[in-house]
Amino acid sequence: MNKKTQSLQHILDDAIDNKKIFGTSFCVRHGETTWNIASGDMDINQQYFIASTTKLFVTAIIMHYRSKAQLSLDDKINQYLSQDIIMGLHRLNGKDYSGEITIKNLLAHTSGIPDYFQQKDNKGDSLENVLMGGLDEKWTFEQAVERSKEMKPLFAPDAKNKAHYSDTNFQLLGRIIETVSGECFGKVCQELIVKPLGLDKTYLYTDIQDTLPKPLYYKNKEFPIPNAMASFGADGGVVSTSGEMMVFLSAFFNGTLFPKSYLNELKVWNRIYFPMRSGIGLQCFKLPWIFNPLGTIPDMIGHSGLSGALAFSNPDRDLYITGTVNQVAHPDASFRLMIKLIQEALKPVTSIEK
Repeated sequence: MNKKTQSLQHILDDAIDNKKIFGTSFCVRHGETTWNIASGDMDINQQYFIASTTKLFVTAIIMHYRSKAQLSLDDKINQYLSQDIIMGLHRLNGKDYSGEITIKNLLAHTSGIPDYFQQKDNKGDSLENVLMGGLDEKWTFEQAVERSKEMKPLFAPDAKNKAHYSDTNFQLLGRIIETVSGECFGKVCQELIVKPLGLDKTYLYTDIQDTLPKPLYYKNKEFPIPNAMASFGADGGVVSTSGEMMVFLSAFFNGTLFPKSYLNELKVWNRIYFPMRSGIGLQCFKLPWIFNPLGTIPDMIGHSGLSGALAFSNPDRDLYITGTVNQVAHPDASFRLMIKLIQEALKPVTSIEK
């Protein structure tokens, strides 16, 4: 094990406190060098829930269909979704905007559609709170959409400088993918991403008896929620490993899955929550100058998940990072660890260290 690998491994080992973080698995690539490292109760081949990092799979599939002229980002979603889904999807201040929403609006979180998962309903509760309270809830696509319809939209589609993260957007995109393909979302993932890239341990979680993925942690206890994980689908249900996510992330940015020329079009950023910005099917992790005065942490593009999973890249620096801290209660932990790993990976290697 060389000096750089030892330093990266030490960062992970030091993060394990058995209070917040019990296990980590990361893959870091800079230039020609790749590091696969893990610590605690995880190893580098451990399968884990990537949660909302699944949304990158959705983006890749939509862009693939666009390249085949099977859809356009400016298409209205009512071209692909049945009337019972569209009806009442977005009513705001006496006006129904449901027929004006585009595929791009869903990808960019500029639809204004409420988030069925994190937003509170008329009883003052959210599905997220229900799960955190210890009840493993399950739901169907139809139930997710109906729950969203009961909430008030946040703004009209394409409202200037407005974006709001909503899992409902990607539930709808999952159904659009199924309409275009005539197949279930999991099978489309297999055919367009998993098999072509040779990802043996990556799949959509649908069987609640499946115990291959590492159980999530919530604070200091294991947090098994198979019903919920099998319900997320296109907005957060994929299982993978840090190594296989690296293969996927590289393919996402190098033009393997869809034309590379599309990437710049996706970089239309709106603020969603600090320090994250939402693009079109992407997120941008951008630290402000006050937290990054020397500019040692470049802007990172990709996606993260509530499970503590992430997959980000700075293609200009040939820098990629994937992995998880497998912790739901402390979403900042994965980003803090990512920053440390990036700083170490970017340090020049001396001839002695080689």
